[in-house]
Amino acid sequence: MSKWVRLGKLLHMSIRLKLLRKKLGITLEVLAGKAGMTKSYLSKVERGLSTPSIAAALKLARALNVNVEELFAEEQAGQSRYSLVRQGERQALVGDGHGPGYAALTHQVGQRSLLPFLIQPPTEFSDPTFKEHQGEEFLFVHEGQVEVDFMNERVLLAQGDALHFNAQTPHRLRSVGARPAQLLVVVHDNGE
Repeated sequence: MSKWVRLGKLLHMSIRLKLLRKKLGITLEVLAGKAGMTKSYLSKVERGLSTPSIAAALKLARALNVNVEELFAEEQAGQSRYSLVRQGERQALVGDGHGPGYAALTHQVGQRSLLPFLIQPPTEFSDPTFKEHQGEEFLFVHEGQVEVDFMNERVLLAQGDALHFNAQTPHRLRSVGARPAQLLVVVHDNGE
């Protein structure tokens, strides 16, 4: 493999890593913590200045809750027609106990402008920072109750409730009540 082909694949992987991280609304610092890496190392990977080992790529994929192929795969003909994720094939709803647990409900996350996933928010606002990103966000409470904090207003949602909002509004959420909440979250990235 020529130096230029390797450089192209590395650049492609760095762009996909950053795109996946941003689409999932995860900061560089949070991803570094989940993957057991330093923020400065991940920054170098995202800028194409460092090449992750296979072990590091596996850790990143696990932290992002995607298949490792999504970090490297280029779009192939026929892949973008549809994405089918059957219940038994879906990744488990996983988290680190501090932040939310989540599972993507589509394949080729980096190639989609609409990103559906399941999320199980923590019981406390463990991260003092509020998330905000481009596009829109839709929440549907599948189980339990959740509190959405919009900095100056908090909204309590019960099972069956839905909330749709501009994702540039600073927000964070947590489970409330006896059992952990489980939400269907759909994020639309308008590509800006």
